[in-house]
Amino acid sequence: MAQVIAVCVSADKGQRKTPKESVLVQENHGIVGDAHAGEWHRQISLLAQESIDKMRALGLDVTTGDFAENITTSGIDLVALPIGSRLQVGQTVLEVTQIGKECHNRCAIYHQAGDCVMPKEGIFARVIAGGTIRPVDMVSRIC
Repeated sequence: MAQVIAVCVSADKGQRKTPKESVLVQENHGIVGDAHAGEWHRQISLLAQESIDKMRALGLDVTTGDFAENITTSGIDLVALPIGSRLQVGQTVLEVTQIGKECHNRCAIYHQAGDCVMPKEGIFARVIAGGTIRPVDMVSRIC
């Protein structure tokens, strides 16, 4: 059973995100108050707790939000989802738009954490239906 472990936001891009008790997600925008929100294809980022655990196993002192992910999940293989997949996440519906990303230079996250898994294992989505997301909400693929 897949679920949300954490929801995180930041005021600036390229920075660690701060965990919140809940986030408000706006259709075709992203998380209200997050630096990555806007009318583009990477409105929300997701990273699996399992990916963070890999970095912890390498000795890095990292946790949710440290790789600038908005939503940390558990129990779902995010990078195996095809582009166009839709996920029910809490009250919201997200559509996967990108798997991984190209890092043109080493961002603050890389320098703070010593590595960054987002380019390899993070995914990005646009918001189809808004609502609230909180830790322990369920995550399921709906198409």
